[in-house]
Amino acid sequence: MSNNYSKSFPEDFTWGAAAAAYQIEGAWDEDGKGKSVWDAYCNEKGKIWDGDSGRVACDHYHRYSEDIEIMQAIGLQAYRLSVSWPRIMPEGKGAINTKGLEFYDRLIDELLEAGITPWVTLFHWDYPLTLDLQGGWLAEDSPKWFANYTEVVVDSLSDRVAHWITLNEPQCFVGLGHFVGCHAPGHRMGLAKALQIGHNALLAHGMATSIIRTQSKLQASVGWAPVGNSYVPATSNEQDRAAAIRGMEKVFPDSLWNNTWWGDPVVFGRYPEEGIEIYGDAMPKIGPDDFDIIQQPIDFYGCNVYTGIPCKAGDDGEPSEVKLPSGSPRTLFQWRMLPESIYWVSTFLHERYQLPLVITENGLSCHDWVCLDGKVHDSQRIDFMNRYLTQLHRAIEEGADIRGYFQWSIMDNFEWAEGYKHRFGLIHIDYETQARTMKDSAYWYKEIIQGNGTCIFNDSSSAEAVPLTAEAVLK
Repeated sequence: MSNNYSKSFPEDFTWGAAAAAYQIEGAWDEDGKGKSVWDAYCNEKGKIWDGDSGRVACDHYHRYSEDIEIMQAIGLQAYRLSVSWPRIMPEGKGAINTKGLEFYDRLIDELLEAGITPWVTLFHWDYPLTLDLQGGWLAEDSPKWFANYTEVVVDSLSDRVAHWITLNEPQCFVGLGHFVGCHAPGHRMGLAKALQIGHNALLAHGMATSIIRTQSKLQASVGWAPVGNSYVPATSNEQDRAAAIRGMEKVFPDSLWNNTWWGDPVVFGRYPEEGIEIYGDAMPKIGPDDFDIIQQPIDFYGCNVYTGIPCKAGDDGEPSEVKLPSGSPRTLFQWRMLPESIYWVSTFLHERYQLPLVITENGLSCHDWVCLDGKVHDSQRIDFMNRYLTQLHRAIEEGADIRGYFQWSIMDNFEWAEGYKHRFGLIHIDYETQARTMKDSAYWYKEIIQGNGTCIFNDSSSAEAVPLTAEAVLK
């Protein structure tokens, strides 16, 4: 790992943290909120680890002022939040719940008073249950339902919100929720219907982008936040590097887990030819004007990245996954700890789409608890962030236009089907008492923000001694 870097990130770089409504808010049926597919899914026996749910979660709905004070103490410049669709429109369409809007009004106002810029995500998986029972994302009208909801939120918040994200991780809410069936709403619809759902979601993204662009009261910055599917070359030879790039551009059969099937329509206005050939008869129905709707100009390309797939070039040049040695570092989620993944995927997305990038999620789940001294010593999270941010800086130094970094997550929370098994937060949550405790990583991140990334290089010598690159691990 080279130390020939400038000693900070770009001057206008944004340092933030993120969370999602269903994962932290609680108050699942208060003040007129309607049910989401996750409310229903959590009621199904055996779907969520240990029978957990997001009914209370972090009780952020009632404790948001306290949470904002902690965000301010950390020094966050931006907070990526999501709006709960059924809290705003209990049936998903039609009647508007003014109390729901008032909650987000108060949240936005207090963030701004604390000097924290809100980045609002319109959809982070809590789809209205009533709409799901009417066909959900598969329904022909589903993009229009999302557009109508977007209009309501933009009309209410855009006098104070300038940064918008339309959809979070379509690979997950389509693939896991409607194809594999291990996330809400738990449907297993087959590839053809899943691809149609994905197409409808892309239409929804395009419609929402157009609405934000034309109806925002402030000059808007709009993007989205797909998964960054990263392949990491196992060696530095050109064949393996080319195979990694191939892995990131490839469309895989019987899978929705890729970059280009989602990104190309948004940026280029077309599906990749390889995907059309591979999916064949399962291709979605595409209207004559669909790509005009989907391909709305976006201001940044979001990227959620946590891990990567180490690979070598096979005999045909295609990526072949490499097994890392037994005992190689993994997070509590059993995801590989591969810092180079953030370098490779951000470089790939920058070169392919030629748009500013924002790392909209990055982090890890650890074994975190409050120690006898009353503190949470999460040294592994600090090391993880140090290594990943070093690789992100490497991408910037080599020319990638990366505008910001959002740590996942601001606080421990409900981790979907995994319940409360995992703790991703900078803030520890005691779910019985709702006590908040800043972890060591929160104090470290505060220094990162204050120094604009400078202190990630303080241990550059030790980082070079144990670089934890795929190539080094395989040796």
